[in-house]
Amino acid sequence: MASSTSHERLEVEPIDESSILFVDDDHYTSDTVCLVTGGGSGIGRATALAMAANGVTAVATDIDADGLAEVADTAADLGLDGTVETVTGDLANDADIETIVETAASHGTVRYLANIAGLQHIDAIEDFPMKKYDQMHDVMLRAPLALSKRVIPHIRGTDDGVGAIGNMASVHGHYVTSDKVAYNVSKFGLRGLTQSIAAEGGDGLRGFSISTGYVKTPLVVDQIPDTAEQRGISVDEVIDDVMLGQARVKEMMDPVDVANLFVFGFSTHADHLNGGDLLFDGGMTTTYE
Repeated sequence: MASSTSHERLEVEPIDESSILFVDDDHYTSDTVCLVTGGGSGIGRATALAMAANGVTAVATDIDADGLAEVADTAADLGLDGTVETVTGDLANDADIETIVETAASHGTVRYLANIAGLQHIDAIEDFPMKKYDQMHDVMLRAPLALSKRVIPHIRGTDDGVGAIGNMASVHGHYVTSDKVAYNVSKFGLRGLTQSIAAEGGDGLRGFSISTGYVKTPLVVDQIPDTAEQRGISVDEVIDDVMLGQARVKEMMDPVDVANLFVFGFSTHADHLNGGDLLFDGGMTTTYE
């Protein structure tokens, strides 16, 4: 059980306009659609809200209908310039993926896709259940490809062919830690997908990835007890030594901090971000003592 101190350290600041990055972009209008996976919680939820705050129609998808309802209510309460529309779907189901993209297109011109949905499971390779691996692969690597396959024609079909696909990678797409083989493989794979999109893009279509350290999301918080048990250490030791030990910034990011990277990455200010990775990890992967 996490201590009260741990809970306090993992509290997420409420999203409001003071925490959201605003950029000027002629494409950031209500006719422009940004499809966001994992939109019911965490980084996906924050990204849908941040894009809507910038005037875009964000279409959030998730398997969690209650989470989607909550993000739509939050968007309405905040009085954002854009809107958050929702569509429930299972990213492990091709028919649902087709419906998700069709629904997004019904709300306007699809220019942006944020592949954010993720899962986690903690186990050593020899103990890792293949059923769980297959599920994580389907949601975190196969679905981003399947969605990109369907979104790219929408981008190419716009009047100027401008659009981008942003993939939520991780420090675990640069280097790995133990007991997370499915997560590690998926995040490395997302960087490969990103570069493949860039290689085949051109004429305004870009692909980019975002790699962060640990972010205060349900996915991160929920894995802390499992990591503590797997390694035989305390919850606070997981936070201090495993999650933040190598970082120079001794504080986890809030989901909106990552959402702001998507706001920038999709915008015209990031025209040269193509095939590249935005590494915001507090120095975790590039420094050592």
